[in-house]
Amino acid sequence: MVIGAIVYSLCLISSGTCAALLVRSYLRHKTPLLLWSGTCFVFLALNNLVVVLDFLILPEVDLSIVRTAASLIGISTLLYAFIWEADR
Repeated sequence: MVIGAIVYSLCLISSGTCAALLVRSYLRHKTPLLLWSGTCFVFLALNNLVVVLDFLILPEVDLSIVRTAASLIGISTLLYAFIWEADR
């Protein structure tokens, strides 16, 4: 269980860091794909936060729907961005 807590926490930290770096880079360069990628990673960080809440803090509550929704929104955002940018 301790290894799982470490892995979940590291995933949360790394996805949050990626989201912050992508959003910061978007604010500097104003490239639309950076915005879409940053938005995707914000939702993936939210997904990892819900994983930590679900497995470590609130194990008696099933948050699988919230986890799935957050990751689905994040990946769908990035997929939409790739398709939209390809049409330009």
